[in-house]
Amino acid sequence: MSAFLVEWYLWIKAFHIIFVITWMAGLFYLPRLFVYHSRAKAGSERDKEFQVMERKLIRVIMNPSMIMVWILGPALFLTPGLAPLDAGWVWVKGAAVIGLTGFHHSLSVWRKKFAEGKNTKSERFFRKANEVPAVLLVIIVIMVVVKPF
Repeated sequence: MSAFLVEWYLWIKAFHIIFVITWMAGLFYLPRLFVYHSRAKAGSERDKEFQVMERKLIRVIMNPSMIMVWILGPALFLTPGLAPLDAGWVWVKGAAVIGLTGFHHSLSVWRKKFAEGKNTKSERFFRKANEVPAVLLVIIVIMVVVKPF
């Protein structure tokens, strides 16, 4: 298995980056949609339009991208010589990715609440939630590029 990972390393890395970018795009965009959706009256045409956009974004782009990140990321982790287990940056990055996954799950729950007409979150809440992926992205990039510890 390790020979395969070494041989295909650059392809795995390329696709991992592609899927990270598409996942992050969704993690940034969906809370922004919620900001505008929270202004729409439940059951209105605008509400229904937002529901379609949100459902397609999460099911067609975000879920597949997150799954691929979780397949390709561990493959990179298991590639010999890339991520020493005693390096702190690896574990901080992993924790941040788990945080992104938890945020993704929260977005799914909030989307379902909108679909049921039961959203209780404010526009302000979603504006603040929109900052979560940015903070985690900064942590992840610094860990991977700088490897501070």
